[in-house]
Amino acid sequence: MDTLWIGVIGTSVIAYALKFAGHSVPEKFLSHPLIKRINLLIPIALLSALVAVQSVTTKSAIVIDHRLAGLGAAILALFFKAPFPIVVLSAAITSAAVYNFF
Repeated sequence: MDTLWIGVIGTSVIAYALKFAGHSVPEKFLSHPLIKRINLLIPIALLSALVAVQSVTTKSAIVIDHRLAGLGAAILALFFKAPFPIVVLSAAITSAAVYNFF
């Protein structure tokens, strides 16, 4: 039980140190155009990775099921520049239809 608390406290200290280090970065470094461009792309990369993992995996196995069909419908709607609610609805309806059909 003691090692659990050591792990929790150690992880908390590391998380605080990382946040403090992020706030301690000089403004001169953050205002560089390359850094700004990279910072704009980080959320896109993280969300894309999350969508990819959640769409094609179950536990530790890769599966092709209704979620992938919904993702395909969303990509198609985005390709045709549909509004966000239409993208979400098309993905949900397609996923539900494939799930109920198979």
